[in-house]
Amino acid sequence: MDVFVRQGDTLWRFSQIFNVNLQLVIDSNRDIQGGSLSIGQRVRIPGFVAVDHRIKPGDTLWGIASRRNLSLDALFLVNPDINPNRLQVGQTIKVPQRITWRLVQGKQEYDYSTMMMDLARLERVYPFLRLPSAGESVLGHTIPEVLIGNGPKRVHYNGSFHANEWITTPVIMTFLNDYLLSLTNYQPIRGLSMQRFYGENTLSVVPMVNPDGVNLVLNGPPAIEPHQSRVVELNNGSMDFTGWKANIRGVDLNDQFPAQWELEKERNQVGPGPRDYVGERPLSEPEAIAMAELTRRRDYARVLAFHTQGEVIYWGFENLEPREAETIVQEFGRVSGYEPIKTIESYAGYKDWFIQDWRRPGFTVELGFGVNPLPLSQFDEIYEESLGIFLAGLYM
Repeated sequence: MDVFVRQGDTLWRFSQIFNVNLQLVIDSNRDIQGGSLSIGQRVRIPGFVAVDHRIKPGDTLWGIASRRNLSLDALFLVNPDINPNRLQVGQTIKVPQRITWRLVQGKQEYDYSTMMMDLARLERVYPFLRLPSAGESVLGHTIPEVLIGNGPKRVHYNGSFHANEWITTPVIMTFLNDYLLSLTNYQPIRGLSMQRFYGENTLSVVPMVNPDGVNLVLNGPPAIEPHQSRVVELNNGSMDFTGWKANIRGVDLNDQFPAQWELEKERNQVGPGPRDYVGERPLSEPEAIAMAELTRRRDYARVLAFHTQGEVIYWGFENLEPREAETIVQEFGRVSGYEPIKTIESYAGYKDWFIQDWRRPGFTVELGFGVNPLPLSQFDEIYEESLGIFLAGLYM
């Protein structure tokens, strides 16, 4: 929601009028240098929208403000030209409304366009979040990164490395929405204050690593050639892509990282197709390159890659993981009911590479249980199980 500066206004005053944390107001207005305001300047207030109110007989600004638990100042800020003594029946004014509901509706088939629309809505209401691009997919889709917080501990979550594991994206997006709601409304999540997390952490999230693949599973082949014909050919002529894990070129993005990649290639002697093809070389695919470059640039303290299925958490690689990884994964298991498993006979994954190159904690979290793609009927249960992991990833 936008307000416009008057004589004597400050960002601190706006934070008091709307009962929003001052740091969130500051971070929502990064173009304002040193907090110096000029009369008429636009200031963005996070967590609010301005809604229309039609004046009825007997309405006064004081009464409207009182019913909405607002100050008169709040009404004047969104109606700078209003005369409180000359309200007319039928006149429309703006009224600030605090957002107390989710903008993200995760329990649906959640393709790339749905995610991008939700991210745009979240950015409008919560402008303290940042949405840089991590890179692009084969088909040129931007792979957005979400950044929340200013803290020194850099934590990373990602989802939908595998196309038919797309349910991880709406689960992550729902957590992001709940985190933002909690920050602007001072409402704890499971008894934990998100204000503390915002100051301690910089949370980096890539909700959909594989947008082309997710769209393929949910919407069918792309309209452009040669990709349209090629994916049908790679899928043995079938138009049923529910078993497709790879990117649009038939490369498994979680077998693309230089962490014993040669062993994974030897283990999976397959060519391009729905699953398990490691590519011609490590980091051959633009989506994997984007994730590698982002990880190098951000220098994360820990990473969590969300997959499905199995209700387990993988946390080791070649005994290179640090000692604290076991303590962290035990907490993940406690809050979710998932089983920690140190290693499996699998290589070249994102968390494997992170552990190998940084010697820091990396985790692959397998959400839910069943056959991929998991049904939406599991969404609520999966979210409740994973919520503790999302939170523990920040406080551990």
